[in-house]
Amino acid sequence: MGLPPYISLEPLMPWPDLRRPLAWNAFFPESTRLHVEIGFGLGDFLVRQALAHPHWGIVGIETGWMPIRRTLRKIGLAKVSNAKLVRVDARVALERLFEDGSISSLDSLFPCPWPKKRHFRYRLFSTDFLTLMNSRLVSGGNIRIVTDHKGYFEWMVAQATGTGFDLHRQTIPPICETKYERKWQDLGQEHFYELRLVKKNHQSMLIKEDIPLQTRLIRRFNHEEFKPSGSREKIVVEFKDYIFDPVRRRAMLRTLVIEDSFKQDFWIEICDLKGAWHIRPAKGCGLIPTVGAQQALDLVWEAAKRQNK
Repeated sequence: MGLPPYISLEPLMPWPDLRRPLAWNAFFPESTRLHVEIGFGLGDFLVRQALAHPHWGIVGIETGWMPIRRTLRKIGLAKVSNAKLVRVDARVALERLFEDGSISSLDSLFPCPWPKKRHFRYRLFSTDFLTLMNSRLVSGGNIRIVTDHKGYFEWMVAQATGTGFDLHRQTIPPICETKYERKWQDLGQEHFYELRLVKKNHQSMLIKEDIPLQTRLIRRFNHEEFKPSGSREKIVVEFKDYIFDPVRRRAMLRTLVIEDSFKQDFWIEICDLKGAWHIRPAKGCGLIPTVGAQQALDLVWEAAKRQNK
C-alpha cells in the first residue's frame, strides 16, 4: 500500500464520539482565543492563519471529505499544531459543539451564494444563523464574510438587521488568496465584498442536545410487502435503497432526513433478534439523534405494522 494522501488524522475531530459541547480549551490549552473558519476549502487560508497566529486555537468546519483530506495534508506538511478540523454542517457545529460566548472570531470566505431565488433557503447566513453565531461569540467578537456576489452580499446585510451586530461593509481587492478568489480574478473580477459583524448585544441560544432515540420492535416482518412511505412536511424523510439479507434475516433501508436545512443520510436496520424484529439506526452510520431521525424510525415502524393488519 502507498502512503495515505494526508500526513496524519490527528487534527480531525471525532466529534460524534465526544461529549458536547466540546471542551475546546482542552484541545488548545495554550491558546489565547478560539477562531473558527466555516468552509475552508483547500485549506490554504486556514493554514496561513494558524502559522501567523500560533497562540490561537483554530477550528475549520467543512462537510466534504476531499477538502478535509487536502487540508490534513497541508497541516501536516506545515507542521501546524494549533488547528483542528470538524466534518459537519456549520449549523450543527454552532448548535452543538460550541458554548455560548466561546468563539473570539469567525471567518467565511466565498460561501456558496445560491444565486437562484428558489434556492435562497439554502443560503447559510440567514437571520437565524447570524443570531446563532452571535450567541457563540464572546463580547466584542467579530465575523468576517467575503463574497464575490453582490446580490448575496446585500441579502446578508438585510439578514443581519436585529441580530445584535454592528455592521461594517466595504469592497476590497483580492487579498485572501483562496481558490474561489483566484477563479473570479481569472474571470476579470477586480474587487470583492466584505461584511464585518462586530458583536454589540448578546443573543442567547441554547445548546441543542441529542434526543434519546426510541427504537421499535415488531413480531413479524415480511420484506416482500414492506413499502415505507416518507414525509415531505416540515421535516422531509425520504427512503432510498433497500436491501434484505435472508440468511442473516436483516433489512437495511437507506434514509434521507432534512430538517431546518440540516441533512442526514443514514441506514436504518430491521433485524431479527431472538424472535422479534428490531427497528433501529444501523451501527457506525454516524447518525445525530434528532427529531427527524426519530420520525424516520417511526415511519418505518408504521410501515412494518401495516403488513400485519
